[in-house]
Amino acid sequence: MPPPPDYDRTQANFQSTDSVAGGLARPVSMLRAPALLLTFTTIALFQLWLFELGYLDRFFRTHDYVFGPYLGFSAISIRTFIYSYFISFSLYAAGSVRARILLCLDLCLRYMALCTILDLGSVALFAYVGTPFSLAAIQVMAGLMGMAVFAFVIIRRGTMPAPVPVLRGPQPKGRALYRLAIAGTIAAIIAIWAAQQPILLFEEMRDISLLGGIGPGVILFVLLTFAQLYIVAVTERYRLSRPDFAAPVSVIVPAFNEQYVIGQTIQHIDRAAAHYGAEVELIVMDNGSVDGTADIARAVIDACSALKGRVVHVATPGKAHALNEGVLHARYPFIVRIDADTLVGEDNLTLAMQNFADPNAGAVGGVPLPPGGAIFDAGRLVEVIVKHGYYSPALSVMAGLVGIPGMFVIYRADALRRVGQFASGMNGEDTDISLRIAELGYRTLVDHRVSYVSEVPTSFAHLREQRLRWFRSVYHVSARAHSLISAPDFSIRGKLVLPYMLMNTARRAMMIPLVIFGLLELLITSRSIALPHWQAIVAVLVGSPMVAAAIAILANNRPRALLALPPYIFFRALRAWYTLESALTIPITSMSTRIQIGRDPWPQSPPPDPLPPPSPPSSPEVS
Repeated sequence: MPPPPDYDRTQANFQSTDSVAGGLARPVSMLRAPALLLTFTTIALFQLWLFELGYLDRFFRTHDYVFGPYLGFSAISIRTFIYSYFISFSLYAAGSVRARILLCLDLCLRYMALCTILDLGSVALFAYVGTPFSLAAIQVMAGLMGMAVFAFVIIRRGTMPAPVPVLRGPQPKGRALYRLAIAGTIAAIIAIWAAQQPILLFEEMRDISLLGGIGPGVILFVLLTFAQLYIVAVTERYRLSRPDFAAPVSVIVPAFNEQYVIGQTIQHIDRAAAHYGAEVELIVMDNGSVDGTADIARAVIDACSALKGRVVHVATPGKAHALNEGVLHARYPFIVRIDADTLVGEDNLTLAMQNFADPNAGAVGGVPLPPGGAIFDAGRLVEVIVKHGYYSPALSVMAGLVGIPGMFVIYRADALRRVGQFASGMNGEDTDISLRIAELGYRTLVDHRVSYVSEVPTSFAHLREQRLRWFRSVYHVSARAHSLISAPDFSIRGKLVLPYMLMNTARRAMMIPLVIFGLLELLITSRSIALPHWQAIVAVLVGSPMVAAAIAILANNRPRALLALPPYIFFRALRAWYTLESALTIPITSMSTRIQIGRDPWPQSPPPDPLPPPSPPSSPEVS
């Protein structure tokens, strides 16, 4: 972890127009989620009590809402849990009484219909083959269907950005699917072999809930698949990059009340410009600051030795407006977006720009490390290594990378301008723009070598505000790019990655209620099989992520981050809590409500530029 910065992090201003995203979000009381969980506990407890007393045995012998023949046992009464969660969430959702009633009916009836189809399939299988589905398999499918229903209905009944067609270019679908198939096949062979061998290591890991399922099973399969894709990503980055590539870049920094850090941010950019082999222009977009941000920025720019820059005032509040104004002023063929509270490394521009030697590279990002020394920094360190340093490179080689962290990202200017301006009035404008650049056919990637320091909240209030925005952005981006999900044309991002992101967000929102439900079932149920099956659930919720995190940490050559694994467990629990709260901020309506989000085509000519014309690049530009 980098040394602590030389500024007061507690002065960070974290409230802005993006906190509520216009009409797409409502403030939520900190008491709402606890009230939801109390209501959920009451509803779940009542149903479990009815099952335990045998009042429903005539219809549901499994002590859950499952009818028809089945084999074996299930770890948890997942359908009872899903119905309890749907009812409780609907009671506390942001909307009128009528809207919440319709939300509840929509969730429960859709889920009931899918479960009925699943059970009828088991009945049919038993009638024709003589063997029904196993109850464990039925319940796993029912759980996945519950997550999918929740995500789908939230987008359907929540107030969302209006869909905007995603322009698509040639996609490397064949190559991506081939890579995925090869990696998956190798992983499956190894996982099946390991499941059949009496390997002491795997037995010990299962005993302490680090692996679950059927032997090492599915968890080992996923770990091995991503490990192979990560190796391919590192190899491909090395093959397509060129160490001597450099071209002029325009750096835009949107800033709102950042006087506590803007000076250090500019100084770090100046050091990176001195290390880089081509011209760098800096444009600080003062987005209506009422402190000394603009004056400090001008003074520090005047003292810079390796870059030329200026401060531009942007009156319209919102980061997207500041970014769009910055792109209008940018003169060079590559545009670097850097947040005002991000301290770039000396070699960041040099390393990231090497990837643009590939003429198909459209956007390149890095790994945002925490400053260190604050309460959430250790957990955040593991989070960014796992997500941005490991999974993002792996997803890039299967044409599945959706978002690149907006704290530091370089765009090919032509690609950026082809997809239109940054969307204002929604959360996740950085993910939206990188998704659209990728769907044009450009290669987008996160270079794990490029690490920089990005601010991490130092208080629970700041972390809550940040995570409500971040988790809400999954719904906003998916709704805005809905054509990728619903269109008949196959897109790996649209048909695989975006649905997975939505289901994963739903899963995270359900995590704390699921733990509560599991404890209730352990206390109430008389079934002796509950406890050993819960060992597998603990492996999925806690153990498996820890194993994946350890692999990511070692792959990124940051072994000291292994010490941050215990705080990471607490940090994941906080993420689950804020994901639930984030869903509660989405306004629910009786009918589908879509809001047009500002995104205009770029003007044909940029505004006048007071800087002198750029000198020729130090190496041939690749366009």
